[in-house]
Amino acid sequence: MITRRAFLRLLGSAAVLGSAASVYGVIIEPFFHLRVKHYALTPPHWPKDFPLRIAIVTDIHACEPWMNEERVKNIVAMANDLGADCILLLGDYIATHKFQVNLPAQAWAKALAQLKAPLGVHSVLGNHDWWSDGDAMRRGEGLPAAGKALQDAGIRVYQNESIRLEKHGQPFWLAGLGDQIAFIPLRGWRHPKYGIDDLQGTLAQVTSDDPILLMAHEPDVFPRVPERVSLTLSGHTHGGQISLFGWTPVVPSRYGSRYAYGHKIEEGRNLIVSSGLGCSGIPVRIGAAPEIVLIDLGSARGA
Repeated sequence: MITRRAFLRLLGSAAVLGSAASVYGVIIEPFFHLRVKHYALTPPHWPKDFPLRIAIVTDIHACEPWMNEERVKNIVAMANDLGADCILLLGDYIATHKFQVNLPAQAWAKALAQLKAPLGVHSVLGNHDWWSDGDAMRRGEGLPAAGKALQDAGIRVYQNESIRLEKHGQPFWLAGLGDQIAFIPLRGWRHPKYGIDDLQGTLAQVTSDDPILLMAHEPDVFPRVPERVSLTLSGHTHGGQISLFGWTPVVPSRYGSRYAYGHKIEEGRNLIVSSGLGCSGIPVRIGAAPEIVLIDLGSARGA
């Protein structure tokens, strides 16, 4: 039987450990563990002799104090130093959790406008970009305020669009899907649509046999993506945001932890999910460090 002294000692130890975990999850990992996660692969339908370097920046969730303008600028500088051919922004520029002060869209968009790559900077929107703009949700079309801020900063926003790009005469397609859960129910009102995504219509714009990269904020679309797409790129899940030795108790996906993080291969189709940079729900990260993703396509080398 445990003694009163031993019980109090255990209680004190638990309090210290709990406090340490809180400090780590709220301050250390979100602020000081930013990393570059590297993948190198040649997925199906991607030419082995076509090297393309992509940098992924996603789930910024700009706000004070967790993701202030200075931190966004530092992320931009890191991404620019990676030598990517193109930089892809995968959504959720807005923070909607309670423990923050909103950063004006002009501030984070102005910082992102400094991203530079030879083949350009391309973006899609995320669910929080829609959820933060009730008027846009009721309208059910066009762009929310976050999308307009990106456009004003000179960054192209894709919403069910595909374009053909070239590197050294080698063409490929970049497709950007509209957000899959853009229209959550508002108080006393429900939009007849749940998302603004149109996968079939997006891919119908591809008019050649050249390889396709698909930007989709949420990875849940992946089971519906055809083999024709070389690689699907997503964020949204934050790697679970709390990952305890690979166990992710909360993942915002209908598939649970199936697409929580990393490089997934299913029936020859490839998906890479980034843990992103900011926080959602609560400003905590444990075991799911913020990251910029760097992908070298047309490479047989391991990551």
